[in-house]
Amino acid sequence: MVCTSGPQDRPFEERHDGVSIAIVLAGSFQYRSSASQELMTPGSLLLGNPGQCYECGHEHGAGDRCLSFYYAPDYFEDLSASTGLRGSKPSFRMLRLPAGRELSPVVARACAALQNPAGSAIEIWEELSLRLASQTVCLTAGLSGDAGASPPSAVARVTRVLRSIERYSHTNLGLGALAREARLSRYHFLRTFQRLTGLTPHQYLLRWRLREAATRLAAEPAKVLEIALDCGFGDVSNFNRAFRAEFGVSPRAYRVQVHRVRPIAMSTPKRRAIREIM
Repeated sequence: MVCTSGPQDRPFEERHDGVSIAIVLAGSFQYRSSASQELMTPGSLLLGNPGQCYECGHEHGAGDRCLSFYYAPDYFEDLSASTGLRGSKPSFRMLRLPAGRELSPVVARACAALQNPAGSAIEIWEELSLRLASQTVCLTAGLSGDAGASPPSAVARVTRVLRSIERYSHTNLGLGALAREARLSRYHFLRTFQRLTGLTPHQYLLRWRLREAATRLAAEPAKVLEIALDCGFGDVSNFNRAFRAEFGVSPRAYRVQVHRVRPIAMSTPKRRAIREIM
């Protein structure tokens, strides 16, 4: 969201249709509701409840940029329950979370994804939206970020998902589908999967697809576009960027490099020694 309002512009009333969490990226402004007002600064989070009326003013400077996430109320209620918040429907009792240390990692990741053309995949934004929402719920409710420990069967659940990725990596495997396969909420699945594998589901799936594509580039004469589509990439330009980031060269250059490598012929004594070791 890019705002160009300044001191000469009169604020006007707006309303949040759903749950709103916005990261202030640049600029500053006054955020007001009927209850209170806050000064929004870069790195802070603007919080809004469904149906809440508010105004944003720029009395002391022009313009700001925000990265805004909107959540359907029912979806946000389920997410809040997953973090350990029970009872009545979740509602923010404050307008702002300041730019504290606890928020720095998720804010930095969101900013990096926004600036990276290859980071526009919907899976990345879905994971970020879950992390941002769950951390906001924990901070505003005074909960521990470790609330909602994974069940004892976590390894079995994640293993089932890994096998599904192996079989169906070329299909559209979103976070929701993988979480259903694991029979966990999206929030718990994301945390459990990353703790057990060291990667988010999207990172794991992306690397699986890239390895499969690299294998086919080395072994088959098929066109790069054909391999990219067969491996689950819907856009060849995104495939090229992701492949270069992973392997350091373009898919075509990778294929040329692999085909230039020739097996080194071993002498008879070396082959005999290998047979004896085997």
